[in-house]
Amino acid sequence: MSTALKQVFNKDRTFRPKRKFEPGTQRFELHKKAQASLNAGLDLKQAVQLPHGEDLNDWVAVHVVDFFNRINLIYGTISDSCTDQTCPVMSGGPKYEYRWQDEQKYKKPTALSAPKYMSLLMDWIEVQINNEHIFPTNVGTPFPKTFMQVAKKILSRLFRVFVHVYIHHFDRVSQMGAEAHVNTCYKHFYYFVTELSLIDHKELEPLKEMTSRMCH
Repeated sequence: MSTALKQVFNKDRTFRPKRKFEPGTQRFELHKKAQASLNAGLDLKQAVQLPHGEDLNDWVAVHVVDFFNRINLIYGTISDSCTDQTCPVMSGGPKYEYRWQDEQKYKKPTALSAPKYMSLLMDWIEVQINNEHIFPTNVGTPFPKTFMQVAKKILSRLFRVFVHVYIHHFDRVSQMGAEAHVNTCYKHFYYFVTELSLIDHKELEPLKEMTSRMCH
């Protein structure tokens, strides 16, 4: 496990360093624009819409990084109650089980405990978003043709973190008084991925009932 990851999962809850947007770059301005609309209390459904004249890839890149940081933080807050013993399978209730697959060690979908899955997932995402060839930080450097495909994969995997946290650890979230924060983050994420059709609807199934109550 990388040092950054050890920090995420250790008990004093120091989290991995954020991927930064350099001030002065287009991406930083977009990040500020997205933040400002949220801070101004703009309706989340409106806040996720692609601003006029902005590039879709840029808008998605900014949000992918932001959601990674926020969801990683949410998982970090409950990680002490998500262990190999409590969660031997990465699941979302009895009907959904998620298996891990990557290009390196796990060539075939493999059943893992939830914390092991989360650890590999956060590590994998961090590698993607810090790869200049996939998420270029320099203005004017074009995104690769595969960018949207990678972004969709990251988002659908991040959704699984919500599924696991809501179904298996929501009591811990409530106990810590983080319910409103997690719900707001979930709504923001849900509106974003549905507004821009970034996640397959079948991936959204496990939280369908909750979503219909929460996101009208």
